[in-house]
Amino acid sequence: MAAMTRSRRDPDRYRKGPMRWLVLALLVFTAALVLVPFALMLLNAFKSPADYSGNGPLSWPDSFQLDGLATYWRQVRFEQKLLNSIVISGSVAVLGVVLSLLNAYALGVGRVRGRVWIVGLFLLANMVPQEALVYPLYFLAKETGLYNSRLSVIIIFTVIQSAFGTYLLASVLGTFPKALLEAAAIDGASRWTTLWRVVVPTLRPTLSVLLIFFFIWTWNEFFIPLVMLIDNSTQTVPLALASLQGDRLMDATTTNAGALISLLPTVIFFLLFQRTLTRGVTAGAVK
Repeated sequence: MAAMTRSRRDPDRYRKGPMRWLVLALLVFTAALVLVPFALMLLNAFKSPADYSGNGPLSWPDSFQLDGLATYWRQVRFEQKLLNSIVISGSVAVLGVVLSLLNAYALGVGRVRGRVWIVGLFLLANMVPQEALVYPLYFLAKETGLYNSRLSVIIIFTVIQSAFGTYLLASVLGTFPKALLEAAAIDGASRWTTLWRVVVPTLRPTLSVLLIFFFIWTWNEFFIPLVMLIDNSTQTVPLALASLQGDRLMDATTTNAGALISLLPTVIFFLLFQRTLTRGVTAGAVK
């Protein structure tokens, strides 16, 4: 019976109608549009300045040069910027997920009075533009002696990212199966034990997705780090790339090489955790 059902479904599944080809053509066109900037970056990252000036950005390189990569690495001290970005983004990802989980556990499972209003406030916090926050944050950092330190940016983005994480996880935990919580209570588990032995294993795919998003979002942040990190030894990768832009002069080959080398860590991170991200999104969809 099952074989007959599969044999009936397969022809419909692989039927090649005109709409199928139209969708495929749109997907190929969209993929090409996405890849064009990366292709241009790759093309110009390995050119010499004379080759770029003489032949333009669309020409094939006369010879593959690594001078742009070496100049960018040496000029901005990329190893220091890379370490700063990894420390800040990794710390924010871990602390943001933990803080979001604790807040959401209290709101979703603990049933705090006024839960709906509190979750609404977390939603509003996500909508506040960073321009409105930057001066109060600058003033507080100055007063507490944290200005121009990585810790200040870690604290700021942990709070910002956890506002979104709390809103998301509180909604998920609001529909958490009560039978699991009641079974844990009957077994004598405390709230802390219930959190780590029951809730966290159930939410692991969602927490993994949040961890990945928090890391990538924090890695790409520019405005607040630009204000809070003024010293060369505390700046991050996006700030290092922006430092190549002068008022009247821009080295196009070094800028493209810098963009390429700055992009690689996030691409590697995404490829390493792609399967985790897919599993987390799929688990959320199934749930």
